[in-house]
Amino acid sequence: MAHYYLWIKFVHVSAISASFALFVLRGILHLLGWPHASHWSIRFLSYTIDTVLLTAALMLITILHQYPLVHAWLTAKVVLLLAYIVLGSFALKRATTQRWRVLAFTGACLCFGMIYSVARAHHWLGWFAPYQ
Repeated sequence: MAHYYLWIKFVHVSAISASFALFVLRGILHLLGWPHASHWSIRFLSYTIDTVLLTAALMLITILHQYPLVHAWLTAKVVLLLAYIVLGSFALKRATTQRWRVLAFTGACLCFGMIYSVARAHHWLGWFAPYQ
């Protein structure tokens, strides 16, 4: 499976981009009050992309032998991912007021940015890591 590393990484990064782009689109549509922002077909597309993303991530973990709870930067990514999911859930369906939707959406986007920085730096502090 290691000889497929570059392809799996490409699929993983592509799925990340597609997932975040769809989240931002849905979030903006929700904030604008568009009634079809949670249409079943859009949710199904989101679930499909996220399944591909998770599958590719698990394949990369297997190939690289780097695991959450063993490597601090992967643990940070998982914790931030959980925060991103919770905040995204509030932004798209659970928040009761527009203000909370905006705050949750903003927080989810900031979590995504931090996940990206941790992934790029391979350090649990991401952008805030000491320069090496």
